[in-house]
Amino acid sequence: MIVNIAGYKFININNTEEMKDKFLEKCLDLGLKGTIYFSNNGINFFVAGTQEMIDKYIHFMELDERLVGISLKISYTEYQPFRRMIVKKKKEIIALGLDEVRPAEYTSPSINPKELKKWLDEERDILLLDTRNDYELRIGTFEKAIDLDIKTFREFPFAVEKLDVDKNKTVVMFCTGGIRCEKASVVMENQGWNNVFQLEGGILNYFEEVGGEHWNGDCFVFDQRVALNSELLETEIEMCFICREPLSKEEQKSEYYKIMEYCPYCINKNKK
Repeated sequence: MIVNIAGYKFININNTEEMKDKFLEKCLDLGLKGTIYFSNNGINFFVAGTQEMIDKYIHFMELDERLVGISLKISYTEYQPFRRMIVKKKKEIIALGLDEVRPAEYTSPSINPKELKKWLDEERDILLLDTRNDYELRIGTFEKAIDLDIKTFREFPFAVEKLDVDKNKTVVMFCTGGIRCEKASVVMENQGWNNVFQLEGGILNYFEEVGGEHWNGDCFVFDQRVALNSELLETEIEMCFICREPLSKEEQKSEYYKIMEYCPYCINKNKK
């Protein structure tokens, strides 16, 4: 059984090159696979291996007191969902392109999954906002969630600016694991929104804490599993090898889908 862990932390890091080299050496030594990104504003990681490997990784990571107590998303697979181990230094651990947004210094308040479920059960008048990309939303999202129709997270500030909604309305935003909302919530506050909350731990934490109530479909993840259901189990969603779009079971049966050649989303591009 392979253990998959994901986590992030916005902190000020002034030795990213040193940390990149140390983490890569350690992960290769342990036999882990996955991705770790460092930037001057934090760490973002998703690694997979046996329980022993993961335990040793966490121990190594927490030797740095700045990285103690990071909240982890944990799931299990019968195979290794990553092909290799990548450790990189980036300008941002989640790219937005706004230097003034610094979650290590300030981010908006969170709402835990149980409280959000209670609000949804009560049909409270809130704006439920999906901050993810369009291809992720196609796989699944919350009932009545707002789709901003964005291709990348960098488009979020411009898309939310166009919302014709009273900025005093309560907003609850969500993403896969919470990292995008740490920045997106600050963007909205800077644009004048007054009651912004982010779903604590994102969709995966909601699944773990309360299950799939008020959710339609599955949740896209950035590894070979492609998508997880509300029980955090791999689904039948596949990914096109050419354009990397996720494909539903129905789309995989389409006459416009041929493995390694094209899918309904890229067939016309490939014909050009």
